[in-house]
Amino acid sequence: MRTIDRDVFAHLVGLAALELTDEEAEYLRQELNHQLRAIRELEAIHVEAEEAITSHGVPYTEAISPTLREDEVRSECEADEILKQAPEVEERYIIVPDIPHTELR
Repeated sequence: MRTIDRDVFAHLVGLAALELTDEEAEYLRQELNHQLRAIRELEAIHVEAEEAITSHGVPYTEAISPTLREDEVRSECEADEILKQAPEVEERYIIVPDIPHTELR
């Protein structure tokens, strides 16, 4: 069984430009290896060639689907209550502070 060793993981971390402590790197490497083991276990399960490929185990038919809710008009009292709590409002829009930007090199 093949696993991700420390050298390969260090290469992947470099490609992803991640900054990890030694403890974080080891934890993530072990988690990736656990996931790979789970994938290998799933691959080992025999499935007949005739078995249809599905993305969901239960068919989504009208008989089992919930009915769609009706569209209904609601008053704006909830929106008014929310807007009353905002520190600054202009024409029913909540004003938020500017987000400072920095240029990437």
